[in-house]
Amino acid sequence: MQWLNPPPAWRTEGERLFVTTGDKTDFWRITHYGFIRDNGHFYHQPCPGDAAAEVTVRGDYRILYDQAGLMIRADAENWIKAGVEFTEGIAHLSVVVTRGHSDWSVVAMPEATAGVRVRLVRRGGTVEVSFAMPGREWQMARLAPFPEGPASIGLMCCSPERAAFEAEFEGLRFREVAAS
Repeated sequence: MQWLNPPPAWRTEGERLFVTTGDKTDFWRITHYGFIRDNGHFYHQPCPGDAAAEVTVRGDYRILYDQAGLMIRADAENWIKAGVEFTEGIAHLSVVVTRGHSDWSVVAMPEATAGVRVRLVRRGGTVEVSFAMPGREWQMARLAPFPEGPASIGLMCCSPERAAFEAEFEGLRFREVAAS
């Protein structure tokens, strides 16, 4: 795995990765806010075809837009990020799909700060985003178009309004999936 935009600090302990974000980091393109940011932290590996990734994310979510989760990325204009994001004073399950412009969907989930499992499954020209709270079944949050061809998949975290957001990732798993 390798970093796109390495963070100021990161370390591993067994199956856990701890990341400290840089200042004003994010992945976002144009929509609503009018700016482009492509300086978030993304720890990734190649995803040449149908594949899945899942991980449990936790963080010190307390400043607007603190976020951690998974990302699949074809290039700077085609990517999906999904995870936990802090907005309106609480944690939300958050998905951003970018195809030239970013869109954003959130569902309030205050208990997500204790840890939530996030999964991305790529099949052909789609990505399915799912979440699971501890002790609960997977729930699909989004099914979105995604370009076929080479991409990267892995861990993502950002802190658009500050530096030093602490994110934790545990039990990262990758697997190939059968085309449907």
